Amino acid sequence: MSQLDETTREVSVTAADLPLHCPRPGAPLWARHPRVFLDVLTDGKATCPYCGTEYCFTGEKPKGHH
Repeated sequence: MSQLDETTREVSVTAADLPLHCPRPGAPLWARHPRVFLDVLTDGKATCPYCGTEYCFTGEKPKGHH
């Protein structure tokens, strides 16, 4: 994967956003790529392999996840 640059976006997500996928609903047409589901609960963060957007989980994890 290439190095991150100033165009990299960071997005905070919560349990309400799960299951997490990129691109997010409402993304502009020019920002669309194939939908990919991301596991943000294991490490508390995940990076989209297509666009490099970094997602960071905040808040309380859903019940059943450690």
